[in-house]
Amino acid sequence: MLKRRTQTHPFVHEVNLTAVQRIRGVVLGVVLFPVRITLATLFFLLMWPIARLRLAGLSEAERVEPVRGWRWWLFHHIILFLSRAVFFSVGFLWIKVKGRQAGLKEAPVLVVAPHSSFLDMLVLCATGLPVVVSRSENCKLPVIGALLEFNQSVIVSRKDPESRKKCVSQISERVMSDGRWPQMLMFPEGTTTNGRALIKFKPGAFLAGVPVQPVLLHYPGELDTVRWTWKGLSWLGALWHTTSQIYTSVTVEFLPVYTPSQEEKQNPDLYAENVQKLMAKALCVPATDYVMEGRFPFKKLGNLSLPLESPAQETLKLLREHDLTNAHIEAVMNDMIDSCHSGQSTMVTADHLTALLGLKDKKAAVKVCSLYSK
Repeated sequence: MLKRRTQTHPFVHEVNLTAVQRIRGVVLGVVLFPVRITLATLFFLLMWPIARLRLAGLSEAERVEPVRGWRWWLFHHIILFLSRAVFFSVGFLWIKVKGRQAGLKEAPVLVVAPHSSFLDMLVLCATGLPVVVSRSENCKLPVIGALLEFNQSVIVSRKDPESRKKCVSQISERVMSDGRWPQMLMFPEGTTTNGRALIKFKPGAFLAGVPVQPVLLHYPGELDTVRWTWKGLSWLGALWHTTSQIYTSVTVEFLPVYTPSQEEKQNPDLYAENVQKLMAKALCVPATDYVMEGRFPFKKLGNLSLPLESPAQETLKLLREHDLTNAHIEAVMNDMIDSCHSGQSTMVTADHLTALLGLKDKKAAVKVCSLYSK
């Protein structure tokens, strides 16, 4: 049996295999991992030129309009087939579907949870390649950038407030286009978790106040290897363990369409919260106020963001990794406290901390400061 450490929050996922499971995984992985990754890579690379062909020859004005005609039915079905082939190659031999996917005019938006890892993208195969929202950084990646262009995805830069406003405007325009644009698929959690709770939904999918269809992702296999979170199993570990299984089970479950009330239309946060609670109930997990802000997990309490893990513990762990002893850390802390009490200093910058601790790497000081920035 697989043993799991009790998780304190949804941003940690670790798997501890028994000796038998580990040996079986190594034996199967040595054979299956290279074969499956090679096949998946080949299918993935095949998509690259085909994805580019869909919008080839179109002007900038034509590219911002939904693709129609032969460009849609020819390339759409080829990319859909190749996408399914990629996930088949890595071990998702079949995708079980429960319920019925709503039509475009019934529900312009599909909201999917829980979000576990990059492998969740297989839901696109089960839903007919709807439009997605993606970070601008992904557009620069080989193949991924071409697929986002093919998908006519909504692109957002998280560092640019104007880009975020434009993204919200684009989403609203598309989902309220009365069927002119395809369905949109969004992961309202905004980051990956261990699936043991739903974290606070971001309001983006609910801003337009249109009906949404909740979609649940289940991985019912004995080994829960798919999830890649803030701490625990890495993306490479998730890929290794998943491809080392004979197959990986997945179920895509469509819940009934959720039509917002007038109050929910006027309050996207309330709309998001109610859909989160509905999906959590269907999954038999708690709906929480946990969020990921920057690189760290927090619990929202009104306008406050409370860290889920003690910044002090993270700081000590980080400094010990840089060979600082407890006595050294304590001495520096006492000096800082004395300095604050005397009125000499009330703020410690990363440069100041680097000098105080005698760190060779300023990055460690920057990370320590970020732990307390909230």
